[in-house]
Amino acid sequence: MTSLDLLSGPKALGAFLRAHRERTSPEMVGLPHSTRRRTSGLRREELAQISGISTTWYTWIEQGRDVSISAGTLSRLAQALRLQPAEEDYLFTLAGVKNPQEHVQAPTVSEHLAQCIDQLNCPGYLIDSCWNMLAWNTQAEQLFQGWLDNDEQPNLLRFVFLHPLARTLLVNWEARAKRIVAEFRAETSHYAHSEAVRQWVLNLRQESSEFDKGWAQQEVLAREGGERRFEHPQRGPVRYLQQTFLPSGNSELRMVMLIEQALTAQAS
Repeated sequence: MTSLDLLSGPKALGAFLRAHRERTSPEMVGLPHSTRRRTSGLRREELAQISGISTTWYTWIEQGRDVSISAGTLSRLAQALRLQPAEEDYLFTLAGVKNPQEHVQAPTVSEHLAQCIDQLNCPGYLIDSCWNMLAWNTQAEQLFQGWLDNDEQPNLLRFVFLHPLARTLLVNWEARAKRIVAEFRAETSHYAHSEAVRQWVLNLRQESSEFDKGWAQQEVLAREGGERRFEHPQRGPVRYLQQTFLPSGNSELRMVMLIEQALTAQAS
């Protein structure tokens, strides 16, 4: 077995299951303890029986054979092994199967994260899976003056497609709007089972014909950094380099920073 086998694929899945089987005691799953046991963990046949699969089938999985495993089987294995949410998500990732009960954390902003946003020396903000603006600093409020300082529940998508300021503030609005739809579609794949995200898309398609048209085009783009230009009503043309980060501890949040760049003679 190579070092790469331990990072992904059937071998990695088998090694993960074996390690957790060997650390799961019979008492943890309601089986009687026996002083004659040669191991402190579960036997393969015991885990297979609890999970509702044959011992041979489970043995093949643990041996790293290339077999197909259903989401239901993985869920039962995770339950039998008393896996924590992060461990269960990792199990599904190793198997290459979508977890139907994926553990998505609530979009909460910790005090520490809010302080980080406030202390940035550039416009910065936090968005959730529906691109609701959860926190932002003074620089961001100044950049989006007329929106962030007035909207009680600001949402970046609603701003781009429904707020009149967006069409004058965002340079080359049509291209930016088209890319934003494609980026948002790419991110929705992480929340395929989220009713909140599904309903949000349906509502915005009804409210904005431009968003509806863009969504119907089925384009997908990764959310990337790059130049972002604005025509600010007070400052005039400004140019930023956008960077997006995933804060640790909450995979649903995105932290966006806009680092101001000097305007060049070619910029328009």
